Amino acid sequence: MASKSTVLDLDTQIQALMERKRLLIVKSAERFARAATKSGVAEMEITDTQIDALFNEIAARFRRQTKETSLTTSETSQPADHRSGTAKEHPHVG
Repeated sequence: MASKSTVLDLDTQIQALMERKRLLIVKSAERFARAATKSGVAEMEITDTQIDALFNEIAARFRRQTKETSLTTSETSQPADHRSGTAKEHPHVG
């Protein structure tokens, strides 16, 4: 028979998850700080607004690449008779 969780058990689990989340955020921040330092961006006088815009551009580029990769993967996994290969159906081709 499964035992019921107590409020204390749940609070302990929540605290552990919050700590894991904090550590993941710190690791991510350190990773980006290293990249910014290595590239010289950390030394530039860039406003927070400009940094936000740059990161939004980078994120959009990677989202497009991920989307294109998943589209390519799904196209190649389909049987050949299901694809006509026209530019209209596949705008990223041609």
